[in-house]
Amino acid sequence: MKKEQGRPVEVQTSRRDFMKTGVAGAVGAGIGRGSAALSASAAEKVTPPYNPRTHGAMPMRNLGKTGYKVGVFSLGGQATIEKPGTEEESMGIVNRAIDLGVNYIDTAAAYGGEDQWSQKYIGKVIKDRRDEVFLATKTHRRTYDESMRLLESSLQQLNTDHLDLWQLHNISRTEQLDQIFAKDGAIHALEKARSEGIVRFLGITGHADPFVLADGLKRFNFDTILMAVNAADRHHLSFVDHLLPLALEQQLGIIGMKIPARGRILSSWTPPPPDQQTWAGGNQSGTLVMKEALEYVLSLQVSTVIIGCDNVEQLEENVKIASEFTPLNEDQHGEIYAKTEPVKKQSLFFRKWEA
Repeated sequence: MKKEQGRPVEVQTSRRDFMKTGVAGAVGAGIGRGSAALSASAAEKVTPPYNPRTHGAMPMRNLGKTGYKVGVFSLGGQATIEKPGTEEESMGIVNRAIDLGVNYIDTAAAYGGEDQWSQKYIGKVIKDRRDEVFLATKTHRRTYDESMRLLESSLQQLNTDHLDLWQLHNISRTEQLDQIFAKDGAIHALEKARSEGIVRFLGITGHADPFVLADGLKRFNFDTILMAVNAADRHHLSFVDHLLPLALEQQLGIIGMKIPARGRILSSWTPPPPDQQTWAGGNQSGTLVMKEALEYVLSLQVSTVIIGCDNVEQLEENVKIASEFTPLNEDQHGEIYAKTEPVKKQSLFFRKWEA
């Protein structure tokens, strides 16, 4: 089969045809828990990514039932990578991550605002290293048409003809689910993209409310879930207690995020002055070191965790912790959890809190 840049020509043609008709095309007749998976013919056109360094770099786990083996530490597309004017630093972080064995990178169309800086910077690296990483991004739009337009933009920014994973971004309210699963909802865009082979797997993500996400899992057969869970999780609206069991039952790929809570769970964090705080709760340094924060979550039944890094040094520290990881016992787990009590609200700033 003739190929262009390591990919079959048929895939690139499929993408062009798909995007030409996708937004205007009719929405599929029905959705639900019995929806069709990626067709065999479409799947054959895409070779799964492979980073030869991962196995020797860190423990690996199954990404649910996707058939992909992922390193326990993965790179998130926030922090430096979503900021304007950081192209050199961002590309340095992404390239170094792949060199160190990271084989999963997560970003979103919403990272970096309207300019989509995160996707742009990652795309500059992915252009030459697409075959080495499982590439995930998200739609924060709730309708079919808007999500299809966003998908076209994401593919262009990321310099790729397909995504390994396309996710619903930051689901926090039942009204969002109702809109997504309506006749003109975003779920139809996800299904369309998967049926055409432009997207291999589908996921859902969220930070605020485990019960809303559990509702989403009951409405549709997702492949993955990206959930905000850290060492303070069980203090309030616990994802570990109320969401993780269902995700395990459905054999989803489970990706953890918000492990350092944007630094607020860490003793190295210096809180900003009160008049500069744009989040609820807490005005003191955290209580954990990064090793404790990361090992706590890796000791849960997650496939991997994504963390955005400020610089290459942070990235290297995280990979080193992952490379030396052995699961904590119950007592060790409990001790770390107890240490987060004084900073639970700032560590869970992304959760739904009563006014």
